[in-house]
Amino acid sequence: MFISKLPAGVRLAASVCVLGLGLAAPRAADADTLADALVGAYTYSGLLEQNRALLRAADEDVAVAAAALKPVLRWSAGLTQNFGRVRTSASRVTIDNDDLTAALNLIAELVLYDFGSRRLRIEAAKESVLATREALLDIEQQILLRAVAAYMGVIEAQEFVALRENNVRLLTQELRAAQDRFDVGEVTRTDVALAQAQLAQARSGLAAARGELVSAVEEYRNVVGRDPGTVRQPSSLPAIRENVDAAKAVAVRNHPSLKSAQHQVAAADLLARATLSDMKPTINLTGRLAATENLNANEFNRGGSIGLEAGQTIYQGGALSATARRAQAQADAQRGNLHTVRNDVTQDVGNAYATLTTVQAQLAASERQVRAAQIAFDGIREEAALGARTTLDVLDAEQALLDAQSLQVQARAALYVAAYRILASTGRLTAKDLRLPVQLYDPAEYYNLVKDSPARLSKQGRQLDRVLKSLQKD
Repeated sequence: MFISKLPAGVRLAASVCVLGLGLAAPRAADADTLADALVGAYTYSGLLEQNRALLRAADEDVAVAAAALKPVLRWSAGLTQNFGRVRTSASRVTIDNDDLTAALNLIAELVLYDFGSRRLRIEAAKESVLATREALLDIEQQILLRAVAAYMGVIEAQEFVALRENNVRLLTQELRAAQDRFDVGEVTRTDVALAQAQLAQARSGLAAARGELVSAVEEYRNVVGRDPGTVRQPSSLPAIRENVDAAKAVAVRNHPSLKSAQHQVAAADLLARATLSDMKPTINLTGRLAATENLNANEFNRGGSIGLEAGQTIYQGGALSATARRAQAQADAQRGNLHTVRNDVTQDVGNAYATLTTVQAQLAASERQVRAAQIAFDGIREEAALGARTTLDVLDAEQALLDAQSLQVQARAALYVAAYRILASTGRLTAKDLRLPVQLYDPAEYYNLVKDSPARLSKQGRQLDRVLKSLQKD
């Protein structure tokens, strides 16, 4: 069930499944729709690029953890110059001990069994990747909501400027009329001064409104990455669930910040188990190949070894136990954070719906206020022309009409922002949910390239280097 009862005069179709953004309509060269602003924000945002890079770093943590289960192969080489003399007591012969020895060693190590410590760390790294993916979606929602606010802010500021310009024109006419009536003795100098003061105030308000428009354009440029074209009011509101409790249930299931917190709890629990396994023995397979040669004599040695090693740290000043307790405390902290995030998510949904209800009521009231203020202004102006009203009455009526129109403009812009804030609070303000015409970022693509820890010189490693180079921006 969706919201369909909107204030009179702004009854907007909300029957579309996702958004009525006019995505299929051709875009004029100098016009910007809300969809254009959202697309620009998604493709331009440096904050999204930053968090995508952080996600790639988390993907590499899985590769690092997985590498701990693979063989370690290393080599060492040395060149040793020995010098000195040796004299035996039996023969009393002095022998020069002067030779140059070269040595080369190749060592291989493999962990055979560690009570699951390394595998638990791999699973913990995977949970951290999933948490980071959800955090990236939450950032995406914030960016798109800011784009909505920036777009509506430009519309609101432009309408304020138009209202102020119209106000200046009307008050200029009122001043001219007051001056004409003063010239024929129908009003006093006071009436003229009142009209002059009101006009000066209107010009001041116009200057302020133009300044607000400049600020709104700067915000739009910051978020979307370019200046706005000719912006126009969106044709419809997004589809929103009418039942607040149902929306809260959706948020609890789908909101990325809550899902991220759940994965953080899982990662912390796995790390706590891994630290307990660290206190148990490990079994390693080791192999060695060695070659030494005396370069000053025809002497050499070739050989190797292979063996099993088992070991365990018995005592380290309590460091292992402290590490295990710290990991458990961190897991408990993540559970507490999950509880907090869940409460915040449900509260945000309730606040978003309350804001929408308030704005709808304000918009309906402002429409009635504008109609009444317009009728009052027109009537008082006619009465003033007949001498039944003073200049002050006309000026007060004009100010009341301007105030009503300003409230209407504010409420209309706030209505759209409030509606999209509901989408964000339920986790549905993403490029995928909005069906924006953009190339969606695939978080699994990079992960699939690195999860098996490819070596840099391997075919997959060279492919990965090309991907990284393409991701880098000047």
